Amino acid sequence: MTATALPSRYETRVERVKKIVLDNTELSDEKARELAVQMVHALDTVPEKMR
Repeated sequence: MTATALPSRYETRVERVKKIVLDNTELSDEKARELAVQMVHALDTVPEKMR
């Protein structure tokens, strides 16, 4: 039996944002991922009261 690791919630969120970036820009996959990581980080650092 082979164990399959599920993606973390963070990875799932990054991939979701990356897809949006790819669908709406002409960035490469690598650049879209870099931007997605920055965007997820920015959203994660917004204080809860402001969300």
